[in-house]
Parts: sequence; C-alpha cells; structure tokens
Amino acid sequence: MKKFFLFLVVSLFALLLVACGGEEDNTGESQNGENVSASGDGEVKTIRAGIGLNQDHPQYKGLLKFKEIVEEETDGDIVVETYHSGQLGDDRSMTEALQLGSQEVTVPSTAPLANFVPEFSVFDIPFLFPSEEVADEVLAGEVAQDLLKKLEEKDLVGLAYWENGFRDLTNSERPVETIEDFEGLDIRTMENDLHLEAFKTLGANPTPMAFTELFTALQQGTVDGQENPYATIYLENFYEVQDYVSDTHHVYSPFVFLMSKQFYDGLTEEQQQIVRDAAIEAGEHQIKLNREANAEYLQSLIDEGMQYSEISDEERQKMVDAVQPVIEDFKDDIGPDVVDGIYEAVEQAQSE
Repeated sequence: MKKFFLFLVVSLFALLLVACGGEEDNTGESQNGENVSASGDGEVKTIRAGIGLNQDHPQYKGLLKFKEIVEEETDGDIVVETYHSGQLGDDRSMTEALQLGSQEVTVPSTAPLANFVPEFSVFDIPFLFPSEEVADEVLAGEVAQDLLKKLEEKDLVGLAYWENGFRDLTNSERPVETIEDFEGLDIRTMENDLHLEAFKTLGANPTPMAFTELFTALQQGTVDGQENPYATIYLENFYEVQDYVSDTHHVYSPFVFLMSKQFYDGLTEEQQQIVRDAAIEAGEHQIKLNREANAEYLQSLIDEGMQYSEISDEERQKMVDAVQPVIEDFKDDIGPDVVDGIYEAVEQAQSE
C-alpha cells in the first residue's frame, strides 16, 4: 500500500512539472492552442478607432484599410476595433478621449481640431484651395506637416492628412446661386469661430451643433441647411430633408488621422513606424475612394430630386471678396506666419 501511495505522489509531481513547463512556452502560442502576443510579453494592444460618419463613407473604408495593414504588419500584436456613426462620440469628445488615453484613434476634420490647436483654423479660410491637386501639394508641404507636430503639445499625435473634401451648401428654403441668396438662412456649421463669422458675413445665421444631431435638426426645421461634401450629404440621407444643393466649394476640409500620444508612446519603435505608415497608406486609399464617391454622389443627389445650382465665377468672386475682412480679423489668432506660409504654399503649387 505504501508503495502505491509513493507511486501516486511521484506521478502527480511529474504531471505538475509538465504543466509548469507548458506555461513557460515562448513560441507565441500557449499549450492549449490560444494565441499570445509574438512580442513575448503576452500583451495584445487594442486600438479603438472611432469616427462620426457612417459605415458606407470612404472615411470608414479608410479606417478598415488601416486595420487591415496594422493587424497584418504586427502579426496580431495590435488589434484595431473600428466604430462609425458617432458610436464613441462626436469629433471633439473623441479627440478629448484621445488626450485622456481612454480612446486610441479618431479622424476629425480640421475645424473642430482648431479648438485644440488654433493654427489648424488656417484650413478653414474660405476659398483657400482652388483645386484638390493644390490641396494635395500644400498638405504634403512643410507648413501643413509642421502643424501635425504641434499636436504633440496637446497629447495627440497627427499621423497623416486624409480628405473630407470641398464643402458645399444644402438647404430647404431656396436655391443658392448668389451671395444675396445666403441672406437669413439658418445654417448648421461645425464648432469653429472662423466658419461662424464667414457665414455671418455672407448673410446667413450659422448655428454650431454636433454632427450626430444634424439630421434631426434638419428634419424638424431647427436649421434650414448645412454644409458638407457630397459624399456626406448623400450617405447621411440629407436629401430626404433638403431640397437644394449648391457647389459653393467654400472650404476644402482635410481630415487629420489622430492617435493618443499616451498610446503611441507605449508602442515599440517598430510598432510606431507601422502605425505611421499604415495611416499614410490607408489615407491614400481613402482619398482615392472619396474623390470617386463625391463625383458619383452629386449625381445621386440630383437623381433623388435635389435641385443643383452652380456658382458662377463672378458670384464666387463676390463671396471671396466679402469674407476677406474676416480672414484679416482672424489672422492674428491663427498665426500670421502660418497664414502667410499657407498662402505662399498655395501660390507655389498653382505655379507648378
């Protein structure tokens, strides 16, 4: 009997040793077949990436491309969870969440971002960019890239510029073809002082509100209209509550791919390079999709029954002239060097 108990104790001890050896395995996969991080520390980092637009918008498709690249290049050490339609909040609240480290990625327009770094208001100067090609060159240049670096002072990391596109006006009251047609229209704008003052100067009554509240506000008549690129107008079904669309092209609006500095600083140098490269590559993909979509969605808006108005060169120049005093008023707030630098970059891009 004693021999039996001795045999039992030895057997149990041997099984314990085997089990302990399995827990110390460093091959990247545990003995029961569950994946662990290839980094060796067993940690899989998670990026929660949220945007305000819906799942059909090119911005979200760009986010999916970012997810694909990052997860493949890190062999699953970084997992990207994507959220659309304001599931994590609006642009401002998600940017604040990045600062706090409670969210990792968002891709806001530059207008709300100017609440954190005032110099980003330079992109809200009305009629700044004459074409997408000029915008591309300027955004790749020194002035725009220096603005991304300023975000680190606010616990944010700007990895790349993506594209929202030229913003155009819709409303439910009348066609807008001249500067006089703005008079008295209640227009939802983003929370940006330069936008607000520019629309006041054009004769409208601007009303800032969260994007997630906009459809209901249009439906209930709280505001008469709004301004966004064609893709956003169509994919958010604004044609259901708006009758008129005009190619005002009053602002070219970039997106900025943002990452929480707290999260970014916790990555290895290799991982940091991967997310940087992924943000740029996914941005190129998003911009291509966005331009294709905007051309298609204008026709879709017309097919849905919206009345489309083109702004003549003469009338557009009147609008440009009208907002010049506003630009001068905001020049000191934005930073004279930044404003002058961006205009020089635009002029140089046009001459090439």
